[in-house]
Amino acid sequence: MLRQSPLFAVISILTLALGIGANTALFSVVNGVLLNPLAYPHSGQLVALYNSVPGIARAPINYPNFLDWQRDNQTFSSLAMYRNEDYNLFGTGEAAERVTGHMVSAEFFELLGVHPVVGRLFTHADDQLGAAPVVMLGGGFWRRKFGAALDIAGKTITLNGSNYTIIGVVPPDFTFYGQSRDVYTLCGQWTDLSFRDRRVDLSAHVVGRLKPGVTVVQAQSDMDAVAQHLAQEYPETDKNEGIVLIPLKDDIVGNVQPLLIVLLAAVGFLLLIACANVANLLLARAMSRSREFAIRVSLGAGRLRVLRQLLTESLLLAGIGGALGLLLAVYSTKAVIATLPKALPRASEVALDSRVLLFTLAVSLLAGILFGLVPALKSSRADLNEILKESGRGGSGARHRLQGVFVAGEVALALVLLVGAGLMVRSLAALWRANPGFTPDHAITFVLSLPANAHTTSAETRARLRQFDAEMQSVPGVQAVSVTLGSRPMIHMSSERFWIEGQPKPATQQDMPQTLFYLAEAGFQPAMGVPLERGRYLTPQDDEHSPAVVVIDDFFARTYFPGENPIGKHLHLVTFGVEAEIVGVRGHVKQWGLEPETASVIQAQMDYPFMQLPEKLMPLVADAVAVVLRTQGDPTAVMDSVRKAVAEVDPREVVFNVMTMNDVVSSSFAARRLSMILLSVFAALALLLACVGIYGVISYLVGQRTHEIGVRVALGAQSRDVFQLILGHGAKMALLGIAIGLVAAFGLTRLMANQLFGVTAHDPLTFAAVAALLLLVAVAACYFPARRATQVDPLTALRHE
Repeated sequence: MLRQSPLFAVISILTLALGIGANTALFSVVNGVLLNPLAYPHSGQLVALYNSVPGIARAPINYPNFLDWQRDNQTFSSLAMYRNEDYNLFGTGEAAERVTGHMVSAEFFELLGVHPVVGRLFTHADDQLGAAPVVMLGGGFWRRKFGAALDIAGKTITLNGSNYTIIGVVPPDFTFYGQSRDVYTLCGQWTDLSFRDRRVDLSAHVVGRLKPGVTVVQAQSDMDAVAQHLAQEYPETDKNEGIVLIPLKDDIVGNVQPLLIVLLAAVGFLLLIACANVANLLLARAMSRSREFAIRVSLGAGRLRVLRQLLTESLLLAGIGGALGLLLAVYSTKAVIATLPKALPRASEVALDSRVLLFTLAVSLLAGILFGLVPALKSSRADLNEILKESGRGGSGARHRLQGVFVAGEVALALVLLVGAGLMVRSLAALWRANPGFTPDHAITFVLSLPANAHTTSAETRARLRQFDAEMQSVPGVQAVSVTLGSRPMIHMSSERFWIEGQPKPATQQDMPQTLFYLAEAGFQPAMGVPLERGRYLTPQDDEHSPAVVVIDDFFARTYFPGENPIGKHLHLVTFGVEAEIVGVRGHVKQWGLEPETASVIQAQMDYPFMQLPEKLMPLVADAVAVVLRTQGDPTAVMDSVRKAVAEVDPREVVFNVMTMNDVVSSSFAARRLSMILLSVFAALALLLACVGIYGVISYLVGQRTHEIGVRVALGAQSRDVFQLILGHGAKMALLGIAIGLVAAFGLTRLMANQLFGVTAHDPLTFAAVAALLLLVAVAACYFPARRATQVDPLTALRHE
């Protein structure tokens, strides 16, 4: 039966393939990101732990507090610390290679259930000051650098000028927060004194494994007691600090869950539109076969037999469409992940597994029943006498009305998707227009790794940074340069506690306000394009031999010096251990992204001279510093010259993590961009399917009403009258669908309100524009069938009757 109508079969299968394929692709993403457990044994027991301090909901932890958490908790079988720590790898040649790394505590791999493919894991004896330096290699790095040599254990490599003995290799497929690392070293071996200072956090984080049977709520209560104990024992540093527990899977996934749910609902609408389209095709086909079914029934076929035959055809169409849709899902899923990998946590774990295949099978069966049931019931309940009397005049008005209902439903669903996509497009446009507080055009940032070791002095570090500044100034096209550390807009944050000279000193450090700090040089303000509002900016004279100074932002000035001129005031900086004079006020930088900042994050900012960093903290920057450059033209065009200039001074230095500031800004709303792209694709497909549906129904209507049109023309109807009749019929269906869709969109878009920026969920311009677009498309879809109706020859139509 399907081979007898190949065009019908092909259109139906392709329509279903689009709907089922899109649903399968998105479900595979939801399955990999939200539903599948993490790839660790008993992953439901894993929990991320953070400090909770005023202004930072999930703050890093210092090493002494981590040791106290390990000792005092009653609900974790194990706790482990980790922090990012990249290294310069020195080989037999002079050139150095930058390798990614994690500095971890001894329990890290055992806690995650990781077994080495070669050698052994870390032990507590390794994780001590003075212990022999040891390292574990990442599996990918082991294969790439050492050819997967099985005798690697016991050999040495040189990291940052120190020799490390290789004790083991991590499995190549091991990832943590979606990333694999080249090398793993031990926290306890780090000799920097700041690491063991409770006043200093060095971006370390903690993961824990709950004891069997312990819930997150019970563990939270336990850690609350630990935090209270530490606040009493160390009020100067731990007062007002809490401990936040988050299931590791939720922490890795982040806030992408609402976005995926919205997209899953959107792609469900797309499947409903596809089903409505195919249902209309089946209904039209059933009308043309009505005499066939009437004869079958009159010859003894039961109505259930007819119903079963039609449902079987529908399920066959759905099965073929599902198989093709599955193939489409494979390639579309890969394309989405390859296009925006950073916007999707656990992207590497997205795959078409058994759950996705079962989902595709279920959707295909459901779609087959859904779009086949109504036409089948309609055909099986037809009045035999009426059909045989019609003798080919066409279907009944009831069937035409049913087709109109399907089309109106398609238009309504398409409108909801188009409104959602329109709101996301407008949100993204508003984000691009938002002022980040700096000028990203022609600016680029990267990290410069210096050939430092444990014996590098502060004077040597400062001298090398000054030499680097001079090198960059001589690079053609470079207008301004500054090394920087601490906070970098939308990349990294560091905070400092302070109190204002002349005001009562808070009782404890935890009672002091906080500010984000940017270690900067004189070139930072012009390189970033941050406006200076009052006073002066940092100069080369603000060095280690001159009094400490800071430049604050206008938020800092408004908050802590309301109605006053802050220039000349002094701040006591706790971690830096200095009293610094405020010499200028600059504009506020959007540190946390382009969206409005909330009171829950630190907003005050200050720039502190890089060269005035205290001696006790200078070793922390000896290994690597960030750099920001402003150029005359394309900032990426100068990077070859930058690398060449760096290598000429010292080939052991490495430039890495290069990003234009436009890329930094763009990456801050990568998840929004992903949702906009997918919603726009779904909306475009929905619009196409709705257009095809309207065209198909009106074309079929013209064919069924050929006799009627011939009679009208014979009685004096003009072409204009026939055109308006057919066009009006299509417009009525579209207007009904638009009206229903507007009501549905008004209610449903509230669910995506937290995904919007700069536009409300009920934005009248978006609603009006989408409604006008749909009406225009509907009229366009009706145009050609209506034109064909005006060309009906009454003599031919009547003779055919």
